[in-house]
Amino acid sequence: MAKFLAILILSALGIFIVDQNIKSLSLDGYRYYGEYIDLILVFNKGVAFSMFAFLKEYLKWIQLALVSGVIIYIVVLKEICYSVPAGFLIGAALSNVYDRFVHGGVVDMVYWHYGFDFAVFNFADVMIDVAVVWFIVLNFYPKLCKLKNNSV
Repeated sequence: MAKFLAILILSALGIFIVDQNIKSLSLDGYRYYGEYIDLILVFNKGVAFSMFAFLKEYLKWIQLALVSGVIIYIVVLKEICYSVPAGFLIGAALSNVYDRFVHGGVVDMVYWHYGFDFAVFNFADVMIDVAVVWFIVLNFYPKLCKLKNNSV
């Protein structure tokens, strides 16, 4: 159990620290305008594509409750192969929730505009996507996880 928690906490902390440091560049005024990608500053009051922005102050509490549920589920599951993707998901989600408490919205800065206009996003959003794909792969290919010998 100690190994599982150490991996979970370290991966979550690592993602949180990296994401907050990247966001600090944008908050400090760094901008880049390129042919394909711009680095700008946007405070997203909603979730993906600004959905649920109408929830305003309640959104951060709802997200905090959802992240708490994920933490409880992962700790009860105790499958070490899920500790890294869970840490990525938890660290990224907590970084975005932290932004809501400190800045009033999630700090987004990467704007993809090559071929089509895409939503502005951040490193944490990418890590959440990576974690979800990782979970899907582990669920479709349980041999990767070796579930019988992988419990803590």
